[in-house]
Amino acid sequence: MATDTEEEEKEVEIYHLKKVVQELKKIKGQHTALISFYIPAGYNMILALQQIQQEQGTAENIKSRVNRKNVVDALERTAQHLKLFKKTPPNGLIVFCGNASEIESIQDIKIWSLEPPQPLIVKLYRCDQEFITKPLEDMISTRDVYGLIVIDNNEATIGILRGDNYSILKTKESGYHGKHRAGGQSARRYERLIAEQSHNFKKYIGDSATQLFMPVLNELKGILVGGPGATKIEFIEEGGMHHELKKKIIAVKDISYTDESGIRELIQASEDDLKDVQMVKQQRMMARFMLGLVNKNAEYVSYGEEAKELLERGAVDILLLSEEIGDEEIDRLYEIAKKSKTNVELLPTTFEEGYQLYNTFGGVGAILRYRVDESENY
Repeated sequence: MATDTEEEEKEVEIYHLKKVVQELKKIKGQHTALISFYIPAGYNMILALQQIQQEQGTAENIKSRVNRKNVVDALERTAQHLKLFKKTPPNGLIVFCGNASEIESIQDIKIWSLEPPQPLIVKLYRCDQEFITKPLEDMISTRDVYGLIVIDNNEATIGILRGDNYSILKTKESGYHGKHRAGGQSARRYERLIAEQSHNFKKYIGDSATQLFMPVLNELKGILVGGPGATKIEFIEEGGMHHELKKKIIAVKDISYTDESGIRELIQASEDDLKDVQMVKQQRMMARFMLGLVNKNAEYVSYGEEAKELLERGAVDILLLSEEIGDEEIDRLYEIAKKSKTNVELLPTTFEEGYQLYNTFGGVGAILRYRVDESENY
C-alpha cells in the first residue's frame, strides 16, 4: 500500500504531466512533422533507436523542403536523446519532438521526454500534424468516476465527478407545473395529463443518463441521485435508466436544489459515500482551514506569505496549494514540505473551494501543527 508521501509525490507528478499535455495540445504543425514515440517498459532501446534511424531515411523523400527539414531535424533530435538511455525507465518512455513554432518557415525544434506514471504496455510511433497525447491522457486521468443526478418535478441536472473536478453534462426543465389547472378541464383529466408529463420527463432524464453514463460504465464507481421530495425515488423506479446503471446507484440524498448548485450540494451531502474521492478530501481540508479562520478555538491556520514562512519553520501540518501558483513555486514549496513531513494538497480552481484558495488567500493555505504567537512571526 502506498504511503501518504508516495501518494503526494504521485499527485505532483500527475499535475506536471497534465501541464505538459496542455502545452503539447496547443502545438499544431503545418504538415505531418510532429513526432510521438511511446516506448513500452522493458523494450530494447537499441531497437527503438534503429526505428528512428529508419524513419530518418524515409523522411529524406519528403517533397516539401521545409517540411523535410523539420521532420529530419526532429528525428535527429529524438535519436540523440534516445542514445542517452541504456535501457528504458521502469515504466517506459514517451518522447514528443517537433517544430513548436507557429510559423513553419521558422524552426523551433523542442523535445519532451516523459516517464509515464504507470507501466506503458503499447508501443506507438506517429509523425503527424499534432502530438498523439491520448494514451498519456488515459494514464493520468482519474479512473474513479461517479455519476450525479439531481431531479425534481420542474428541473433535472446530470453531472459527472472525476477526482477533483465535476462537470455538468445536461440540464433540462420539465416544462410543466402541477399547481394550476386550465379552465374547463376536469380534475381527473388534468391529473392524468400531469402524471403523463411527469413520467415522460423522468423517462427523458433516464434515457439521457443512459446515453451519457453507459460509455463509461467500466470506470463508473457509483451513481448518486438527489433532490427534494419523492421525485428522485419515482425517477429511479420509473425513469427507465439502464438496469446496469441502476445497479451502480450507491446513495439517494435529500437536497434542496436541482441546478448546478444542487450538484455541489449532492457531492457535499454524499461525503461519507465519496470519502476516497479527491475533491471531497480537498473540500474537507478547506472546511477545516476556513473554520480555523473564524474560530480561534478550532484549527490553527495561516495563509499567504506567512504560511510559507511557517512552512520553513516546520510548523505546518497540511499545506494547501492552488495549481494556479505555478510549477516552480509548487515544486519549491513541495520540497520544503517534504523536509518537515508536511502533507500537501494540490487544489484546482475548477470547484468553489479551490477557486477561493487562489483568489482570496493567494493560492497558499496552511493548517498548523501548533499555535504560533503573532509576535513570533515578526
